Amino acid sequence: MSSAAINIVLPLSAILLAGYFAGRSGLFGETSSAVLNRFVFVVSLPSLVFVSLSRVTVDQFFNWPFLATLGGGMLATFVLSMAVARFVFPGGLSQLGLHGLTAMYSSTGYIGLPILLIAFGNEALIPGIIGAVITGAVFLPLAIILAEIGNRDETRPFSLAPFANVARNPIFMATVAGLLVSASGMGLPKPVSVFCDLLGGAFTPCALFSAGLFMVGCSVKGDGREISWLVFMKLAVHPLITWWLAYHVFELEGILPAVAVIQAALPAGVPVFVLAQQYQTFVARSNAAVVISTVLSAVTLSVLLSLLVG
Repeated sequence: MSSAAINIVLPLSAILLAGYFAGRSGLFGETSSAVLNRFVFVVSLPSLVFVSLSRVTVDQFFNWPFLATLGGGMLATFVLSMAVARFVFPGGLSQLGLHGLTAMYSSTGYIGLPILLIAFGNEALIPGIIGAVITGAVFLPLAIILAEIGNRDETRPFSLAPFANVARNPIFMATVAGLLVSASGMGLPKPVSVFCDLLGGAFTPCALFSAGLFMVGCSVKGDGREISWLVFMKLAVHPLITWWLAYHVFELEGILPAVAVIQAALPAGVPVFVLAQQYQTFVARSNAAVVISTVLSAVTLSVLLSLLVG
């Protein structure tokens, strides 16, 4: 394993483990994970996204080959996993949708961005943000549609509330606001820029520490075959499809192909588990997939970084 991979994965894993053991020791209260997670999701990451996008051109964000690579890898993994589950792990439409989402929804915000920033520096910030926006703004609503259709009955009409929650997502709102500032050409006043930089600077350590705290309350339960399949899809099949698209179909240049593959190889994201809780289905399996893929990704991401970064 290369020194670059060790220098990237080891400190990040150490912060995550510090959060886990701090939670296990009782050093923090029972609500500490939720509070810190909310700070990261509502304050720190949106600040980082907003100020970063305000400083780039709109064309830099809408890099269509890169968007097609990320989105194509996610869509192919989503469809493939749902097709297999339809015959091997049968269930309702809600469960199939959450199965597909678990297989392709990467932890782009909490684990992906810290890895990319350490591996490639600020050059990877915008591609990293793009990955977070696509997963949250495109595929999360797709799973919500399937869950709403699957749960619909005569006493429970189709609800638009989950879609409103997606539109109010702080990261989505920060993305739109940052692009509007960029398009206006006005830039941000210096005090606002410094304010966002300071809050955004807290993102990496707080996100990883929060992820460690979250894992304290997680358990590994459910159908072992399906969970193993989901972890395999997330950590192996998804990055393999994305690698093919990045290097052989769209032939991305610079750091973009490596960034796309790393984002695809990330463990399953916590929002999948949150959505499963909301619809009261697929909860144990999504939770187990998040925990197991997060633990195993310390090894798989180290190997991948050795190959891509050197």
